[in-house]
Amino acid sequence: MSKNFQVPKTIIGLWQVADMERGGQKLDPSVAAKSMMQYYENGFTCFDMADHYGSSEEIAGYCKKHFAPADIQFFTKWVPSPGMITEKTAEEAVQRALTRLGSEQIDLLQFHAWNYADPNWLNALFALNRLREKGLIANIGLTNFDHIHLNMVLASGIPVVSNQIAYSLLDQRGSRAMTQTCLKHNVQLLAYGTVAGGFFSEKWLGKSEPTISEELTWSQMKYKRFIDAAGGWDWYQSMLSTLSTIAFNKNVNIATAASAYMAQATAVGTVIIGSRLGESEHIEENKKISTLQFSEEELNAINNCLSKATIIAGNCGDEYRKPPFLTASGDLSHHIKEFPKPYQTQDSADGKTRVFSGTPWEPLAGYARAVKKGNQIFVSGTTATHGDQIIGGKDPAAQTHFVIDKIEGALNSLNAKLEDVVRSRIFVSNIQQWEAIARAHGERFGNIQPANTMVEAKLVGDGYLVEIEVDAVIN
Repeated sequence: MSKNFQVPKTIIGLWQVADMERGGQKLDPSVAAKSMMQYYENGFTCFDMADHYGSSEEIAGYCKKHFAPADIQFFTKWVPSPGMITEKTAEEAVQRALTRLGSEQIDLLQFHAWNYADPNWLNALFALNRLREKGLIANIGLTNFDHIHLNMVLASGIPVVSNQIAYSLLDQRGSRAMTQTCLKHNVQLLAYGTVAGGFFSEKWLGKSEPTISEELTWSQMKYKRFIDAAGGWDWYQSMLSTLSTIAFNKNVNIATAASAYMAQATAVGTVIIGSRLGESEHIEENKKISTLQFSEEELNAINNCLSKATIIAGNCGDEYRKPPFLTASGDLSHHIKEFPKPYQTQDSADGKTRVFSGTPWEPLAGYARAVKKGNQIFVSGTTATHGDQIIGGKDPAAQTHFVIDKIEGALNSLNAKLEDVVRSRIFVSNIQQWEAIARAHGERFGNIQPANTMVEAKLVGDGYLVEIEVDAVIN
């Protein structure tokens, strides 16, 4: 991690700018910037935004230009649409953010990937790293990544300093494998959603359950889905009641208690508190987040509630990648229009459809990445090759996961999925690494359980630790 990356324990998030502007009218930047300065003058010197948070980057740029706060930090995100990403695409995105922010360097640029089976997300990160080396970006972060792909990025030599994830008393996915991965690599978690879109507040204590509708803010629609997934309204009210008692004894509000608990979680560098600029400021309460301490009895009471929760399914960030989509709309309609096929396909007169992933091996040896005939798909032996890179470095698990991503991309390009796989064959260059590779295979195929074989073999090409081929049948 960069020695220069410093993050305060509480930072202000500007995602609600998009909600405030959803009627089509932009906020007045001069008024919104003054609201930002209220936070700054009270010790909140870091703001988190994104290219799709309405005009948040432009508001931040106005603040910097007209008020010139000396030590202010602006974190932003690049969330490109799925599909082709080139060096030019990345540079244009970074230049656009720099212009909006009125800055020569982005303090932290966080990247979101929609589909791991489409390797364009790796093109984006390698391009961002080159822009970091040029000085346009101080630090690279990720947002909504799972632990598998966070580890893959780091093993591939991209120096990531943070991962911003939904992490709250509703959603404890970050407490398991994600925390261990961050500790291993000295990566900080930036936790958002700690007040659950305002649901962790006195306003909702003892109240009847709302329906998900346009009467709620986008954040409330989103976090009502998290409440449903975490145990339902009755469980949530139990947690809210517990927090209310603790908050009363500490002379703070429920939102402060909920955020302070998450701020103290292992591997969490900061919690991000959303602000509706110019509408509702909770500055004095937010100051207490970084100093609030809990007694052992209070921690036990919160942990007891957590023990009765339903574990949110999947990995961190899955709410943006697979059903059930825990988003405001309950799908991805507010975010993206479509997912293009990861790889090229080619139909032939004999009724076969072939997939080509673009590796130099395919034209050299005269084969396709995958071939579909009828309802059967045969995927060639696949290594961790991406362009001239070996993804995953010397980490056998990271290489294995990328190989499976490539296989999934080939299947998706043929309108199939991993769940259609009926046979996998694994070739390992060093049998002593079998367990790490087998465990990675298990993480991805544990609920699919295809027939499987693993053997030790001399792989073609230096640096390759694993090669996998699969057969699939589409029902």
